[in-house]
Amino acid sequence: MFVLQVAIVVLLAAGALLALVLQSRHDIDREARSRSVAVAETFAHSLGLQEALRTSDPSAVLQPLAEATRKDAGVDFIVVMNTDGIRYTHPQPDRIGKRFVGTIEPSLAGQVHTESVQGPLGKEIQAVVPVTAPDGKVVGLVSAGLTVKNVSGVLDRQLPVILLAIATGLALATGGTALISRRLRRQTHGLGTQEMTRMYEHHDAVLHSVREGVLITDGEGRLLLANDEAKRLLGLPDDAEGRPIGEVPGLDRRMADLLMSRRVATDEVLETGDRLLVVNQRPTHTRGRAEGTAVTIRDSTEMRLLTSRAETARRRLKLLYDAGVDIGTTLDVERTAEELAAVTVPRFADYVTVDLADAVLDGDEPGPGADMRRTAVAGIRSDHPLYPRGRLIDFLPSTPQARGYGTGEAELVTDLAQAPGWQAQDPPRARAIVEYGIHSLIAAPLTARGVVLGVVNFWRSQKPEPFDEDDLSLAEELVARAAVSMDNARRYTREHALAETLQRSLLPRALPEQSAVDVAHFYLPAQSGVGGDWFDVIPLPGSRVALVVGDVVGHGLHAAATMGRLRTAVHNFSSLDLPPDDLLARLDDLVQRIDHDDTGDGEGNNVGVLGATCLYAVYDPVSQLCTMARAGHLPPLMVTPDGTARLVELPTGPPLGLGGMPFETAELYLEEGSQLVLYTDGLVEERSRDIAEGLELLRTTLSRSGRDPRESCRAVLDILLPDRPSDDVALLVARTRTLGPDRVAQWDVPPDPSAVGVVRNAAAGKLEEWGLGELGFATELILSELVTNALRHGRAPVRVRLLHDHTLTCEVWDGSSTAPHLRYAATTDEGGRGLFLVAQLSEHWGTRYTPEGKVIWAEQVLPGPS
Repeated sequence: MFVLQVAIVVLLAAGALLALVLQSRHDIDREARSRSVAVAETFAHSLGLQEALRTSDPSAVLQPLAEATRKDAGVDFIVVMNTDGIRYTHPQPDRIGKRFVGTIEPSLAGQVHTESVQGPLGKEIQAVVPVTAPDGKVVGLVSAGLTVKNVSGVLDRQLPVILLAIATGLALATGGTALISRRLRRQTHGLGTQEMTRMYEHHDAVLHSVREGVLITDGEGRLLLANDEAKRLLGLPDDAEGRPIGEVPGLDRRMADLLMSRRVATDEVLETGDRLLVVNQRPTHTRGRAEGTAVTIRDSTEMRLLTSRAETARRRLKLLYDAGVDIGTTLDVERTAEELAAVTVPRFADYVTVDLADAVLDGDEPGPGADMRRTAVAGIRSDHPLYPRGRLIDFLPSTPQARGYGTGEAELVTDLAQAPGWQAQDPPRARAIVEYGIHSLIAAPLTARGVVLGVVNFWRSQKPEPFDEDDLSLAEELVARAAVSMDNARRYTREHALAETLQRSLLPRALPEQSAVDVAHFYLPAQSGVGGDWFDVIPLPGSRVALVVGDVVGHGLHAAATMGRLRTAVHNFSSLDLPPDDLLARLDDLVQRIDHDDTGDGEGNNVGVLGATCLYAVYDPVSQLCTMARAGHLPPLMVTPDGTARLVELPTGPPLGLGGMPFETAELYLEEGSQLVLYTDGLVEERSRDIAEGLELLRTTLSRSGRDPRESCRAVLDILLPDRPSDDVALLVARTRTLGPDRVAQWDVPPDPSAVGVVRNAAAGKLEEWGLGELGFATELILSELVTNALRHGRAPVRVRLLHDHTLTCEVWDGSSTAPHLRYAATTDEGGRGLFLVAQLSEHWGTRYTPEGKVIWAEQVLPGPS
């Protein structure tokens, strides 16, 4: 037997030698190809290679680099070539410039190609790699490799080592065989067959008596052994041994899959029938290779309850976490209610309804006994008989919803079919709900800061077991977290409504009647809260009109209130008939005083004006001149009657409140039918669009003739208005009109008191021509007093102008800047009654200053129809 074992070892050694030689050659060839590919790819992807290929002499740059890399990498050659196969580098310099020996077509297609060819250095094993530009184009090739004689030399050097290793192994195997034979004889102590059989029986008895299941499978997937405990735990028949695992009757599919996978398993828990098994599986190594598995099984059914409770707790914690993330993503009450319903279906309840007091939807705190409106409904099906969304519900005192709303305590109803108080609310609907399969209810009030906002109802139908006390605790926790978000949304809704109401009350509700311009306007508050944008159209004496647009930085009540103060101030300053630059200067002083007065709110918070801009323009329909100035605001846009649109080049003034810098005016002549477009930055600026792009888009949109102001306003909003504006949007489009020569009369008055009568007679004739003879007497008196004052107290030149518009305006111009004052004349005074007479005969009167002097004007209401 020993000789036979030695012979077998010799044969095995010879076979191993042959296999090692063949394997060594195969490995050397593979190593040569791998090294060639690695070196070629490394050089092909090296920095600067593509730049060198684009030079006029690539060989001068690449040859030294290729040779240095070749020596360091231990290959016989590195060749860089162009896409035609012309070499740039080679270990033999005389080969540079000649065609490469080998196949380059696969590499030109972007592939890595290896081959054995007869090259300049002899028979070679080489790899060809493409050099790829960033756009994917092949711009060159790199080849690297070894010659066959060097590869064979490696094999010759390795062969003595292999032979020595085999000889050593043969000697060790022979000696080991002898030692093992002696050791086996010593370990068995000379036992025979019968003694070994009895020993096996003893081991078998122990195997089947232990309280742990044991399974052994072979390499073909057959069940070789299953002890009694394993058969009991898995429900295996007595004849299960010897069958393929997949055909063993009664074996659970998950257990069968684990046995057939032969993977290592450590304390893996499997649920088999009504048992919870802990399985360990290890491969068996018979004759030095894995042929089967050995499996041990322990019964841990008692752990199921603990595991189930732990899993339930994990799911509930996950639900609470998701509720904290998903509920309250917006400051919208209805959206928050929908998020609460969505996050709990079907993970906690099959149906969820949210009923809020009607006042909550408006942002107010609800009172006791308030009616509730169904704000959100979510469920696993849509054909449920529950009250629909939007329904106003008056819950009876006997219902759990009414009791929860009154006490603030959640209520659990385990069986709706046996809940007469709940059924009394709506008996037919209650019957339909029970017949539908909904059998259990939790009514949890939404309580925040001591105020009950509504009730959340959790309904169960799919699970046969009703809600329990643990579910009630979870519902209370869910609703408590959602109530904070709901109350925040309610308070935001209230503040937003207050701010929007305040702002809209401060904006013009209806534009005043005037004939200088046709106006279209638009205003939209920001989605995040109202701000301080405003616009205005203010009639001025002499048929003129002032167009105003402004913007206060910030949002909320403070910005809206500041906007109202500034708008009121503009109205007051415009009543003084100030030029645009003077008006902005006074407005700037006002903002500085506001900032100084509102330096804090008593709690260390700065509530002053954070910043404000304004554009003020005055258009005269008689001269068709528009004078304007701006304080940090965007320039207006002018559209001529032929559709040409351009931004008005207007000097830029500092924003209001900075002080120290003057404002400049610009005068612009506007043809009749021109449109002047005033706007705020919320229209042209947003996150996804630069302000310059917005201005250009606005100009392009308005570049069209034949539109009226409403059409222009609508076209701009269709193109530029964001879906959810982050800033207020104000737009004012004014189309100019003119007061023609047939409605204007003007005379120069010589410095002679007798000229008063001439002017009075001329005015009377013009009034007859206009059909205003009824106003002749009053007009003659007004002109007599104003012209006499101008000649007596003013300076030349003196000029009189009558304007026939919505009113009849009498204007007397003179070169003096001294304004008259209205006063009561004493009985003994000889003068002082003329201006008083003018004030009594006219509807309005006043003075405005011009660069040449002043104008005293008086307006009379036109007579109505007879």
